[in-house]
Amino acid sequence: MRKINFNAGPAALPLPVLERAQSELLDFRGTGISILEHSHRGRDYDRVHEETLALFSELLGLPKSHSPIMVQGGASLQFAMLPMNFLKPGHSADYAVTGHWARLAYEEARRVGAARAACDTAGPDGKHARIPRPEELLLDPKASYLHITTNNTIFGTQWHALPDSKGVPLVADMCSDILSRPVDAAKFALIYAGAQKNLGPAGLALIAVDRDWLKTARTDLPDILSYAVHLEARSIYHTPPTFAVYLVGLQLKWIKENGGPAGMERRNKEKAELLYGALDRLKGWYTAPAEKASRSLMNAVFRTPSPELDDLFCHEAEQEGLVGMKGHRAAGGMRVSLYNAISLDDVKALTSFMETFAKRRG
Repeated sequence: MRKINFNAGPAALPLPVLERAQSELLDFRGTGISILEHSHRGRDYDRVHEETLALFSELLGLPKSHSPIMVQGGASLQFAMLPMNFLKPGHSADYAVTGHWARLAYEEARRVGAARAACDTAGPDGKHARIPRPEELLLDPKASYLHITTNNTIFGTQWHALPDSKGVPLVADMCSDILSRPVDAAKFALIYAGAQKNLGPAGLALIAVDRDWLKTARTDLPDILSYAVHLEARSIYHTPPTFAVYLVGLQLKWIKENGGPAGMERRNKEKAELLYGALDRLKGWYTAPAEKASRSLMNAVFRTPSPELDDLFCHEAEQEGLVGMKGHRAAGGMRVSLYNAISLDDVKALTSFMETFAKRRG
């Protein structure tokens, strides 16, 4: 029996995607061998590769000025790769520090060159409960770029409106909310996202870059770390993680068949309204630390009255087939990830358990 998977990443995949992959695993579309065995230079894999790039471009709504890239690894590699390409000596970059991963991106950039925190929403306890107000974002008009993390998985906050970068190139880590809602991709110089939350399995990152901005990138990097090299090589500079690309392609098809980013947004808002409604209704028992205006549609963070009850909540939930809700060590409590693959029925099962648990233990 399959369980309901609320893990933050690697995260739930849509059942139709898994079933399609299962049906094709031994014999990929009549070729007689698995997609795992196909050469990355062969015709059959090449169709998958190009289709995945095309679907990503289509669903993200990339303008003609932008191109998609796929590279091995996840966001942690992009934390370094981005400043290595665009943070040149004598220049600085701005970072909005709104959570754990935003801080790691900032700290990695500081290892590469000059980077500054344009804002830092950490409270006295080091935790982040909100997105900054516009006046708190203190930008350097000469910055090489402004980096934001659109959704903060650990603390459960999300940018619901883009900041005004005042002409500075805007870069976004969209790992945990990519294609969960429509975005105006033309407003970004570069977008990156690890696949393992909303796009597919771990091991692959998808990038969208403005080609004119890419012309300003450094050219003295190792080829493997150059966006320009990967773009010119059609994201096959070296052997890509072919099975991950294949699964991302299947998930992109699933997103398209279910209304694209607009369809995902409707679905995700409905799920989030149900879960946050339950948290607000049971606020005498559950505490949700994120400010309401900053609440994430992707990751809801909450606690019971004590760490011991938090552990008991997760234990009893697992017995009911609800898994993956233990909070990150930096935030504690519980974290429910509501990525695209999670259904409204999944959240109904969770809220029913939440009510029962509160009555039984409260």
